[in-house]
Amino acid sequence: MSMTITEKILAKAAGKESVTAGELVDACIDVVMCHDVTTPPAISMLVEKGLDKVFDKDKIVVTPDHFQPAKDVKSAELHRRLDLWARRHEITHYYKVGRAGVCHALLPEQGHIRPGEVIVGGDSHTCTYGAFAAFSTGVGSTDLAAAIATGKLWFKIPASVKLVLNGSLGPGVYSKDVILAIIARIGTDGALYEAMEFVGPALSEMTMEARMTMTNMAIEAGAKNGIIAFDDTTKQYLDEHLPVSLRGAKSRRAGKAISSTGTSEIAAPAGGGLAMTGGYTVYESDADAEYAKVEEFDCSALEPMVALPHLPSGGVPIGECAGGQMDQAYIGSCTNGRIEDLRIAAKILKGKEVAVRTIVVPATPTIWKQAKDEGLFDIFYDAGCVISAPTCGACLGGFMGVLAEGEKCVSTTNRNFVGRMGSPKSEVYLASPATAAASAVEGKLTDPRKYL
Repeated sequence: MSMTITEKILAKAAGKESVTAGELVDACIDVVMCHDVTTPPAISMLVEKGLDKVFDKDKIVVTPDHFQPAKDVKSAELHRRLDLWARRHEITHYYKVGRAGVCHALLPEQGHIRPGEVIVGGDSHTCTYGAFAAFSTGVGSTDLAAAIATGKLWFKIPASVKLVLNGSLGPGVYSKDVILAIIARIGTDGALYEAMEFVGPALSEMTMEARMTMTNMAIEAGAKNGIIAFDDTTKQYLDEHLPVSLRGAKSRRAGKAISSTGTSEIAAPAGGGLAMTGGYTVYESDADAEYAKVEEFDCSALEPMVALPHLPSGGVPIGECAGGQMDQAYIGSCTNGRIEDLRIAAKILKGKEVAVRTIVVPATPTIWKQAKDEGLFDIFYDAGCVISAPTCGACLGGFMGVLAEGEKCVSTTNRNFVGRMGSPKSEVYLASPATAAASAVEGKLTDPRKYL
């Protein structure tokens, strides 16, 4: 039976030969992501029900990130509850403050994400990990508790939407602009409980960091998950970010061309995947797989995009909004806080001074150190930026950059809902790191191409 990549992964996790859209399955979970906001309530549920246990201490990854370092007593209490729980159950992969980072940047960087896996987390942007040809989705605290204790969850198999990215990105146009353009076309409910499968030639020139930006925002179109097929770019990233169990050992990953039927040297498991000796299985959509709909985009025609308040679907080309006055620029988050994003911003900010307060947040300690070692901090400092420790803080209106009434912020984050970054009467404009940096220099929404 023909299946999409999402269907194959869930079929494997449910121990079935095949599944169809709309079918309910019980699936085994490969990785559970836990952070400081949604995990403490899940812990409380388990304790109250006498189920204070973890299904596998090696398959749970824990990091405080939303309010780290703790901004007040309440957030400190959340951290303490998370810390005591992780220590009590001897969680193998616990990233304490000092090693903690924005979860959706930290887990791939530290080798916790592999193709063919089922990954859940108590955060809506857990769909980020689909960039690695995995099924990854966010869940609430109740489902998180169930996953922690049992290693299983039920899912309704999502129908898939194929998004064909044709052409090539022009100068000053990035994957953030692509996903904003997609959401602007299909709307915030354009892929409701569906799998957004990204394909097409424009993907071939995108790094894994760029791809994660797109799958990260699949939820902003209402999707259950975003997913991108495995290729040489995926393999190279995985080879450079080994899981802890393989670090220090020579990688034994196969370097064969990937197909849905496998190769004669490696036996293909049920569902049409190709087993890789580095500890993961690759699945591809069948050529005749069924899709709920297919949307095509000419990436060559895209301009830098800005999503106007108060929805991620409010994307317009920069030419339609340039000149709008800003009070703050924010460069960071699980969407655009990786080293590639900081380099893009630094290229524009070098030798210039920002006209509005500008906050730069490296997403993980590793990215923070790399940015410092590369001299990016000098560029940000000289330009007058604030450089923060890794945190989700300002993105959700927590701390480290909240907005006052009437203030406007151009931000590389993923949501611009009413009150998202502070006052209900503030405004958030979503953009790429390049657009945010150029806008910071001029104090108003600016086309970054003039600086490239």
